[in-house]
Amino acid sequence: MTQPQPKERIRQLRELINDYRYHYHVLNESTMSEAAADSLKHELAVLEEAHPELITPDSPTQRVAGVALDKFKKIEHRVPMISLSDVFDRTEIEAWVKRMDKILPGSTHRFFCDIKMDGLACALIYEDGILVQAVTRGDSRVGEDVTMNVRTIENVPLRLRDGSGDMLRGRTEVRGEIVMLKKDFEALNARQAKQNLPLFKNPRNLAAGTIRQLDPKLVAKRPLTFFGYDLLRDNPADIPTNESAYGILKQIGISTSGLDKSFTSLDGVMRYIDELDGKRKNLPFNTDGVVLKVDDRAQFARLGVVGKSPRGAVAYKYAAEETTALIKDIVISIGRTGAATPIAVFDPVQIAGTTVQHASLHNADEIERKDIRVGDTVIVYKAGDIIPQVERVLMELRPKSAEPFDYDAELKAQYPELEFVRPEGEAVYRMKGVTGPILLKKALEHFASKGALDIDTLGEKNVAALVDAGLVHDLADIYRLTKEQLLELDRFADISATKLINAVASKKHPPLERFVYGLGIRHVGAQTAIDLTNHFGSIDALQHATIEQLESVDGVGKIVAESIAAWFADEDNEELIAKFSDLGVKPHYEKKQGKLTGKSFVVTGTLETMGRDEAADKIRSLGGTFQTSVAKDTTYLVAGGKVGASKLKKAEQYGTTILTEKEFLKLI
Repeated sequence: MTQPQPKERIRQLRELINDYRYHYHVLNESTMSEAAADSLKHELAVLEEAHPELITPDSPTQRVAGVALDKFKKIEHRVPMISLSDVFDRTEIEAWVKRMDKILPGSTHRFFCDIKMDGLACALIYEDGILVQAVTRGDSRVGEDVTMNVRTIENVPLRLRDGSGDMLRGRTEVRGEIVMLKKDFEALNARQAKQNLPLFKNPRNLAAGTIRQLDPKLVAKRPLTFFGYDLLRDNPADIPTNESAYGILKQIGISTSGLDKSFTSLDGVMRYIDELDGKRKNLPFNTDGVVLKVDDRAQFARLGVVGKSPRGAVAYKYAAEETTALIKDIVISIGRTGAATPIAVFDPVQIAGTTVQHASLHNADEIERKDIRVGDTVIVYKAGDIIPQVERVLMELRPKSAEPFDYDAELKAQYPELEFVRPEGEAVYRMKGVTGPILLKKALEHFASKGALDIDTLGEKNVAALVDAGLVHDLADIYRLTKEQLLELDRFADISATKLINAVASKKHPPLERFVYGLGIRHVGAQTAIDLTNHFGSIDALQHATIEQLESVDGVGKIVAESIAAWFADEDNEELIAKFSDLGVKPHYEKKQGKLTGKSFVVTGTLETMGRDEAADKIRSLGGTFQTSVAKDTTYLVAGGKVGASKLKKAEQYGTTILTEKEFLKLI
């Protein structure tokens, strides 16, 4: 697929974000979740950073949300209420610190942190300690006069407490967030339900909509809370640090989160961020991150502003429960029951703290219903915080070249040797003439075979007995078998049952390459399994590898890479890998080093002293690579009896050394 050009992608993102902002901030309604919008904004910011020549003054990254509503008097802020740049991990926080160090070389930083509340930003202006005006953020420079409504908020002092004399003289501006606490929101919705009235969607939208009501009496009926996070004075020396500002806020009667802390190191900051992440679901208000500021306000002022964000502060955003992704491909995975499941593949994204790069599209009907196409930008979420799913397509970002997904054509292209049927009344395509038990028997025979885990006594007949008796439903179930269960089957007596249980138990820590081969991933033979394990070193790394990373492995092309990615993306297979782990199956990796390391072999003809599989095992055990056909990188062709002329001809063509069986035995 041709990736969208940066200029066009930036244009599309700006239009969609501006539309979201209008609905969210002006009409008080959401066209998508804030997490999804944050993902789009972050993508736009990254693109503009890479292409600064494409930044325009009207870009969403260059202004703060919303415009002042005409129904309220417009008020210009003395100091703009600018927004913060978002960061998503420690690497981006470290980059922020490095940027500050370039501007203030040699300076040390003390970091002030506080929870980022999800509400409506507002400035309270006090003259000689008396509340005279309340102004929303608006577009950062011009806000809305909502004084009468804010006066109804119980915890907003109409007169500041005499805790700090300086704050009661002249102009004092308190900036903070108007929120609706979770308990108040739930109680309000309970009252709505009792009266058979529509329920409110979320506390943030309700708080914003309430504070913009023309009738203060209605505002007074909806419990809102104000939390201060900043303090401005005409004389900056009155407030030397952000930490002191919070101390003064409390003294003059302004509520704060109570979660603010200062740190001298990033290690302390990251520990605090992790600590709050564990607490945030139980906080009284909604939050999506942590605000990090340089504590020294003089230093903060010297750092200045870049675009519409201060250099001395950032907002750390917690892992979103949904995000946006651009579909690069749709591959089809064949599950253990023979069902063909479509999988959307995209570049890695973070959802709920984990890296996700593919999502199940379920079936042909689901793709058609949501009209999902390669090249689409989609909203991805985690169903039950476990399985990645596509919620919907952002049609505004669809490229003109995106074609409807032809399920039948893709099945034929991806599995030309197989035939599929779609039973009447069902949404799922299945392999023709093959049932789940037949597939499971074949898969289990392969898993237990000599080339894979080599489980003694688990041959074709015992596999059939276990599957037919309903004792195993997937590969991992063999590790759950008990002697008592086996003794109930006709095929097993005390000795044979004990032997099988012990044989299975002895394979709880198999070599990783044998385990990967045993999984039966389409196109992954014994040598490819070795190449993959040598490259990735663990089942977890292989499971989460991108298609690009898979293609970087020697011998793994696009088709093989997509097959591997699709296998690990299948929900059944995700559960299978987790089940192996839960049952104590821990494949181990040990890179083979020996006299044949760096050398590759092809064996042709009949060997007198060993079979071809045994020869392959000996080659691999000494660090060599076993190949099935002669290629440019083949070091040796081992020629036994009854050799075919084609391989000899290819070996001569590529300059491959030809060994007799005797020479091969001497070499190993």
